[in-house]
Amino acid sequence: MDLGIAGRWALVCAASKGLGLGCARALVREGVNVVIAARGEEALNRAAEELRALPGAGEVRTVVADVTTEAGRVAALAACRQVDILVTNAGGPPAGDFRQFEREDWIAALDANMLAPIALIRATVDGMIERGFGRIINITSSSVKAPIDILGLSNGARSGLTGFVAGLARRTVAHNVTINNLLPGQFDTDRLRGNFAYVAQQQGVDAGQIAERKRTLIPAGRFGNADEFGAACAFLCSAQAGYITGQNLLIDGGAYPGTF
Repeated sequence: MDLGIAGRWALVCAASKGLGLGCARALVREGVNVVIAARGEEALNRAAEELRALPGAGEVRTVVADVTTEAGRVAALAACRQVDILVTNAGGPPAGDFRQFEREDWIAALDANMLAPIALIRATVDGMIERGFGRIINITSSSVKAPIDILGLSNGARSGLTGFVAGLARRTVAHNVTINNLLPGQFDTDRLRGNFAYVAQQQGVDAGQIAERKRTLIPAGRFGNADEFGAACAFLCSAQAGYITGQNLLIDGGAYPGTF
């Protein structure tokens, strides 16, 4: 299927590896020009080289920036000729018992996983409306549907973003600007491995044991990979997805047991 987005411009945040890179890779394969932003220059440059080598790749720009800061967002936005597609993403806050978290920890989580995406949306949505096309994808977490006990900071901040998006998405869709959230379950990423390491330390066992235990609880029998996540993102960014907005697409191999 031709997704009808060749030649568009996308800003993909935290795209040097993991799910962000998977989204950027899928968009590049569809002929989208991308600006990828991340904090680590070395990993970012490696990602850009990979993307530029893809068949039919358009322009690939890099910005070393922390988009959870105002300066980082300004730099990332300045590198993108126009933002037709916005993929917000940021590393999740640390795991832990909520009793360990101070006010500063909560503020940092809100800044990274709620307020930063809202700021990027605010900076780009009016331009999308004026041009009559826009796709905004927020990478959140399966914890929005089923909270994860050790990720209290993430549960709270990402749920706040979800509530905000639910209202705004109904106001922009008449202008062919959609806003949706992708909720990853357990994907083979550094973040997942870090969570396993935390649980293993708490329980005094090997992280590999925790990983295997978690894997067996997923009906698909495996962890997800970044390319299949990116493919879902690319479809939601497509011309054909203009009637989909305000949705939370859970991608978790069937792990969530609920009907709704």
